[in-house]
Parts: sequence; structure tokens; C-alpha cells
Amino acid sequence: MVPFTAQTLPAVAASPSAPPLKAGFAERSITPEIGMERPGGYGKAYHDRLHDPCKVRAAVFDDGEQRVAIVSVDALLVRRQLVQAARQRIAEECGIEQDAVLIHATHSHSSGPTGMIYPGEYDEAAEPIRKLAYEKSSNANLGYVAHVEDQIVEAVSEANRQRTEHQVSFGVGHEDQVAFNRRFHMSNGLTQTHPRPGNPEIVKVAGPTDPEVGVIGVWDEAGQLTGCLVNFSCHATASPPGISANYIYYVEQVIRGTFGDQCILVFLAGASGDVTQVENVTDYQARAAEESSRFVGGCVGAEAVKVLLREPRTGSVKVASKSETLKIPRRAPSARRVKQCKELVDAGPTSVGSTVWTFAKEILLLDAKIQQHPIADAEVQAIQIGPAVLLTDPAELFCALGLQIKDGSPFPITFPVSLANGCVGYVPTEEAFGASGGGYETRLTSYSNLDIKAGRQLVETAIRLANEMQPAALPTRPAASPYGDNAWQYGAVPPELD
Repeated sequence: MVPFTAQTLPAVAASPSAPPLKAGFAERSITPEIGMERPGGYGKAYHDRLHDPCKVRAAVFDDGEQRVAIVSVDALLVRRQLVQAARQRIAEECGIEQDAVLIHATHSHSSGPTGMIYPGEYDEAAEPIRKLAYEKSSNANLGYVAHVEDQIVEAVSEANRQRTEHQVSFGVGHEDQVAFNRRFHMSNGLTQTHPRPGNPEIVKVAGPTDPEVGVIGVWDEAGQLTGCLVNFSCHATASPPGISANYIYYVEQVIRGTFGDQCILVFLAGASGDVTQVENVTDYQARAAEESSRFVGGCVGAEAVKVLLREPRTGSVKVASKSETLKIPRRAPSARRVKQCKELVDAGPTSVGSTVWTFAKEILLLDAKIQQHPIADAEVQAIQIGPAVLLTDPAELFCALGLQIKDGSPFPITFPVSLANGCVGYVPTEEAFGASGGGYETRLTSYSNLDIKAGRQLVETAIRLANEMQPAALPTRPAASPYGDNAWQYGAVPPELD
């Protein structure tokens, strides 16, 4: 493929007093082996085929005063331990400050075993709890986790070495046909997740979507697209058959199909805790997994291409970072609820039903977890790249909360980036816990259990960090030359009839 060059696109020259932006990109494979666990549920499942590679994709930005690293990992989640270990090594090898490194999981449900439970995590619990944790739940593979850590460090190190002078473009597209809120108010007064098409009890959708496709393009001196950051809010659950980066694979294919295989996509999932590709209100059959993945990724990628082709570029932007770690209490199940769940687990899934048994198992795991870790670390990070700011949370954050972050940000372009720098499970709105709330995202599990005000805390902290920064203006196209009686002469002629 001949790489697309953008030398003819409008560019904004860097200010003579401002240092030029340097940037570098790199990627590494983290494709798991066939037979490894496939995370994404509360029980065990295993990979039996390969669809496409899973990757670590990294970008480093350097404004001459500060460097930041932005890492996207094709994984369901990244645990806090992994983030801290990788950051420390990056600081030692590259000199990039630890709180200036953003490590994000795309939440691919067809990726490798970075979670849910770490082997050894429940070793202090009683034997029946250990059995539930290690034999009846989704577990990380610590060898694979170590490999992912290595590849994160290697990718950032290479991106850091590769950084050269670049121009950068910023823009936002709109794609509203591929992502849908999955929660609905029902006629019984409660909210249900995925009530399924044709359900006569559906009253109305219970939350919004975010159709914005945020894009930052990075162009080298030859006008080639070296890499880009793309932000979009949709669960990565389209899941083509086999190991896969999920629909992000097709986002990459579309962008590379236009600009060349040298372009590295750093995909950053937005606040999509209640948003997926599944249409619950439709007259049509759902697309098959392969078709769905191609449809979602293709549409998002096409919109990103439009933004990249449209927006002007600048060679100088400010880079900055801020970070704050909140200490948020976990919600503890009552003693009565724990006793009831022990009886349900002892009865077995065949007797009480798999859903009831699974949630009972999760209560027992949470009860044991709280004995050791009653407080969760939840880091909120702000990464500035000129007129754009990336505001992170470590949660499957509800879309309404991501929109609140955007509304409160002073930046022209804001990327909410979820499941970054750790994982604290679902963080719904407070309304979702009210009398008309519901849905499995609000249930107590070992995965999701933060205080119901956690969403508000994450939003307020992100907005405050953004407001402590100085946003830059978006680049604009050069102004047109003044009109000087220079109309096109071929067009300035009268009609001719004979």
C-alpha cells in the first residue's frame, strides 16, 4: 500500500518562540495462547481460536519541557498492580514521570487473561472461598500478565526513542448508528439491562449515548500519519469469533487502509459502562458477531478518517499531566445477606439457578475481599495535549457521567478515558441505585462494589484537574486571501444559445 501523505493539507506553523512537538509511536503483540482463559464474565471460559492479534499500542508526546506516555492495551482490564509495576520501570528506563503515564484497557471481551481474579488474591480466605475464587471464577494468568507488563514497557521505550518532530491535528466526528444504551425503564418501575428486542415491558431507554469520535492525528515531516488517538464510547463486546482486539481491530483496518500500515492506532474507550453495540429496541435481527465487529469498527474508523482528512495541524502544543488517587470505600454486604448467599452457594447452581448462584458466589467473594481491602484506590488522571485533555477513571463508568465530565471541562476537546490505571468495576449513576434503578451493574460483586457516590467523586475530580490546566485554542485553517477581482474567467461568461 502506498502511504497517504498530507503535505497538501492546511497546516499551522509553530510559534517561533515555542519548541516543536516531538512524538513517537510503537506497538507490541500480546496475543494470548489458544487454551488460555477468556475473561469477561463471572465464570471460566477459554479461547479456542484466533481471529486477530491483541496489541499494546503506545504514544509518547514531548513539548520540550514535559513528556507523557499514553498506552492502550487490548485487554478486558488492567489491575492496579500491573500499572504500578509498568510505570516504575518506564520511569527508570525512559525518565517519564510515573503519573504522566496513562495505561488504559480497551475492555476487549475477546482478549487475554489479565483478570478478573489474580492467583493468590484469596489465599488468606477460608478454603471454600478459595475454591470459589480459583476454580469457579475468571482468573488472570500471571505469566501472561508479566508478558503484558514487559510489552507495555517495551512499547513505551521504543516510542520514546522514536520521538521526532511532528505536527498534530485535533477534531471530533459524530457516529450515532453503532452504539446504544443497554438499560431500560420497565413497566414494573425498575430498570433492566438488555431486556431484549420485542419485550413489551420496555417503557423507555434509561441513559444516554455519546456519539462523539474524538481524534488526535500525528503527522511526520513527510506528511504521513505516524499515529493517532481515537476516543469512542462503546463496550468492546462485538466479539468476532476467537482471540481479538474486538471491533478496535476494524477501526485500525479502516485507518490503515487510508493512511498506510505505518500508522499506529492508540484507541481509548470512553465512558461506556452502560453502552454496547446491542440494539434492544429494533425490528431486525442482530448482526452476527463478525458482521457486528466489522460494522462498529468500520463506522468508527471511517468517521476518524474524515476527521483526520479535515482538520488543520500545528507543530507546537503544550503537554502536561496531573493525577490524584481517591480512596473510596467498598459497599459491604450485610451479615444476613452473606449467610443467605452461603446457603445458596451450598445448594448449587442446578438447584437455585445459575444467575442466583453466581451473584451469591460474588457476595461471598466480596465479603472476603473487604476483610483485606475495604478501601479501593481510584486514580483520576488528566493528560493535556494542546487543546485536548484526556480525563481518566479506573471504572466501567456510565455514559451520563462521561458526558458530565465533558460538560465541565474547559478544553475544546475532552476525551473521557475509562478503565485506565486500574480497575474498580462498574460505577453507575446514583439514580441507578434508586427506587427505579436496577440492572446487573448495580449488584454487589467482587468486581463492582464502590460506594454509590463514587461516580460523583470521579467526575468532580476529573473536572477539577482539567480546570487547573491551561487549554490551548484549536488550530485553524489559514485565512483566505482578500478578494482582488480574481474571479475564474471560464465561469464568468453568459449563456450561449446559438
